[in-house]
Amino acid sequence: MLGSTLLGALRTLRSPTLVGSALRASCGASPVWRTPPVRRLQLCSALCAGHNKWSKVKNIKGPKDEARGKMFMKYGMLIRIAVKEGGSNPDLNINLANLLEQCRSKNMPKASIDAAIKSAEKAKPASQHMFEARGPGGCLLLIEVLTDNNSRTHQDIKRLLNKNGGMLSDGARHNFNRRGVVVVPAQSVSAERALEMAIEAGAEDVLETEDEEEKLQLKFICAMSDLNKVRGSLEGLGLQITSAGLEFVPRNHSSLDQEQMEAASTLIEALTDCPDVVRVWDNIQADS
Repeated sequence: MLGSTLLGALRTLRSPTLVGSALRASCGASPVWRTPPVRRLQLCSALCAGHNKWSKVKNIKGPKDEARGKMFMKYGMLIRIAVKEGGSNPDLNINLANLLEQCRSKNMPKASIDAAIKSAEKAKPASQHMFEARGPGGCLLLIEVLTDNNSRTHQDIKRLLNKNGGMLSDGARHNFNRRGVVVVPAQSVSAERALEMAIEAGAEDVLETEDEEEKLQLKFICAMSDLNKVRGSLEGLGLQITSAGLEFVPRNHSSLDQEQMEAASTLIEALTDCPDVVRVWDNIQADS
């Protein structure tokens, strides 16, 4: 992560009037690195490498066609949730509009997108739930589900966790913040320029990671209420937006070794294969 303390320090350097607010923001953000800001640019590469190493382990399993099929199925579930919450008109439902943009960026066929929206309009009532869990190496997981049978889904999740080195664990949710996330291709901007753009756009943080196709990307993190403003500002700065939406961003990370990462990947894959699971959020990074 190109952490919030560094952003605060850069804001201070660029505008003396922001010294007080920048320092307060950086002190309250519980940054991963506790080192002086001048060392951040050197250390962030190790942290980013930890994220990218985990991304590669997490995304390596399964044939590409099968993985894409699963991805499209999950996007269909997300569309169902978005339609349930705000209706089927993307002009009136910003969450659905952002989601459809993500679908198109992943080359989800238009026919599949249209079918998912029509299916969502006719779907029988279902409820959303979030299961909190602990996995290999003490990593924390949030498991988002959409189900028409709460008891069945609870038993399925518990069984998958127990079988793959995890367990249900209250309190994991407190380690995550719900944030706005704007994603752009990493090739389009240098790390230094990304920091400057984050400051100019009003983002709080920048994370370099990889998508499921192992392409580098930058995630600009912001308050939920600032999502559209930050997105518009980044577009105004010339960045091509891959997607924008809400995510659970970890406040602190669990560092795992190779064996623990592989075990965590197996667990997350098993959970993701569960028909009722929409998404699994984690706080994992690889040991540097």
